Amino acid sequence: MLAMDGGSEVNMKLKFSLASRFLTVLSVLVFSQGLMAQDAKIGILNPLQALFNSDSARIVQEELEQEFAADEARAQELSTQLNELREKFQQDEAVMTEDEVRRMNSDAQDLQVQLQLIQERVQTALQERNQEFLQSMQEDLATAVSDVVAEGGYDLVLNADSAPYFAPVLDITAKVTAKLNENVSGGN
Repeated sequence: MLAMDGGSEVNMKLKFSLASRFLTVLSVLVFSQGLMAQDAKIGILNPLQALFNSDSARIVQEELEQEFAADEARAQELSTQLNELREKFQQDEAVMTEDEVRRMNSDAQDLQVQLQLIQERVQTALQERNQEFLQSMQEDLATAVSDVVAEGGYDLVLNADSAPYFAPVLDITAKVTAKLNENVSGGN
């Protein structure tokens, strides 16, 4: 048994020595990979923010505000009427007849339905216009990102949504927005 223990001890020392050497080589490889990764230039991009902060988005926003100004004014008017009706109901409820209460509730429901229809119509139109804007700007965004990557020498660009944390210095969204504005205004 002593011979086996001695042999086991030698085997253990040999295994330990091999494991130690393996870990040393592995550490050197990981360290060198880390150095290579340190040389990599990484950028983080929020593409929706880049698009919606662009001059093109501001123009579309102004057009939408003009297009829906009448709807917004009507919604504000309905909202005001509804609030006035509620206040009147609260003040006069004790002296109102059942018919007056029913009529007032019916009027309030009509105003609420009109308001909801306007809101739904505007919301649907806004979603459609936003989708159209996104689709129309995809190629311009891709060009702006490519330009920023080429000019900045980036090796990797990640979507901000896929990075749970990143240092603000890595954020290239503003650069992409600026390049997008430059390319679109320049007729690229």
